[in-house]
Amino acid sequence: MASSKPSIAIVGGGISGVVLTIALIRRGIDVQLYEQAHAFGEIGAGVAFGPNSVRAMGACSPDITEAFNKVATHNQSPDKKYVWFDFQDGFDKNAPVGKEKLLFSLTNDYGANAVHRAHFLDELIKLVPDGITHFNKHLDTLEQPDGDGKVKLKFHDGTEAEADAVIGCDGIKSRTRAWMLGEDHPGAAPVYSFKYAYRGLIPMQRAVDALGEDNAGNSKMHLGQDGHVLTFPVDGGNTMNVVAFHTTREQWPDVKHLTMPSKKEHVYEDFKDFGPTVQKIIDMLEPNLDCWAIFDTAEHPMPAYNKGRVCCLGDAAHATTPHHGAGAGICIEDAAVMAELLADPAVAAAGHKGFRAAFQAFSDCRKERTQWLVQSSRKDGDVYEWRAEGVGRDVDKIYAECKASNDEIWNGQIDEMIADGRQSLVTLLHA
Repeated sequence: MASSKPSIAIVGGGISGVVLTIALIRRGIDVQLYEQAHAFGEIGAGVAFGPNSVRAMGACSPDITEAFNKVATHNQSPDKKYVWFDFQDGFDKNAPVGKEKLLFSLTNDYGANAVHRAHFLDELIKLVPDGITHFNKHLDTLEQPDGDGKVKLKFHDGTEAEADAVIGCDGIKSRTRAWMLGEDHPGAAPVYSFKYAYRGLIPMQRAVDALGEDNAGNSKMHLGQDGHVLTFPVDGGNTMNVVAFHTTREQWPDVKHLTMPSKKEHVYEDFKDFGPTVQKIIDMLEPNLDCWAIFDTAEHPMPAYNKGRVCCLGDAAHATTPHHGAGAGICIEDAAVMAELLADPAVAAAGHKGFRAAFQAFSDCRKERTQWLVQSSRKDGDVYEWRAEGVGRDVDKIYAECKASNDEIWNGQIDEMIADGRQSLVTLLHA
């Protein structure tokens, strides 16, 4: 017999979509997950989670925290346990390799805890039962009835699906967002931040031999003019992850593809004014590597994350640049709040009105924090590169800016966020 319970369709099988799926299943909610690829997969390498996002994992499901702990990599030196990043002067050409000046460190209760995106997703999908996920489902459009009928999802392969409500977790290029806003709306597509990044992975022993144990095995932020380089351990400390950001005045050449192949000589050119430590890091990169455009939704934020019984969550709602290392964590906050709202018995009891109220409550309680993050991340990207107005190269001001913004993120309490959402839901259901 078909389930009589209300059904939720989730579009997108990245970290946010899978985490939300697990959180809803744990609450007894009927959910189906639609992913456009032929299998689960995450692009990119290291991703970090701050104290706020670890708390949010636990609120979604203790199983998610356990999955995270299996693959998390921390700073390798015991005295760096609580360090998020050491911020160093990467621009000093007179500082020998591995001897850059330490400008300051930022610390929190969890320190640095990077995971490889694909490895984390591999652990998460073990928690999704068979029969929940449908692959090769590229969303074309949605049809939402005026009354109480089902929302219809239409896919590129000609198939259709129905659900009582739809949540778009389909990332920065979200089809759900484009449908909600309209294809011609300026916010339908993300915009270029005029930064791009080269990414690379270096075997840890090779990195230690070149940079020393501290610089290779612990998270470092090498600051400089119009660029900055992050290094941190991943893969259980067996690999050093490298992300080298550069600011440009040129438009990205192909907005349909956010990555393009590049060569190491381009990295040398972009970082030619940086000091010996950064040059040594570049030396260790592969001759051919990828260049990633940094897009976000900063210039045209969504006026609301909901439209009737359709809602956007995570990057689909508020794609951010990665300069806070907080985008994935904020998506998990979203999932925790959404799961608790949809699990409220009053939502199911109110039928389709309940879904509309839950999605409105989600939008109302998540917009301020998530859209602040998008703007703050852009600013901090410029702070790292001595481009921020009123900050420049002033180390005290750089520290103050970075500490204030990261404390705002890390101090976020998921229990308070959920309580705010519930209060909004009660008000909307009784309106």
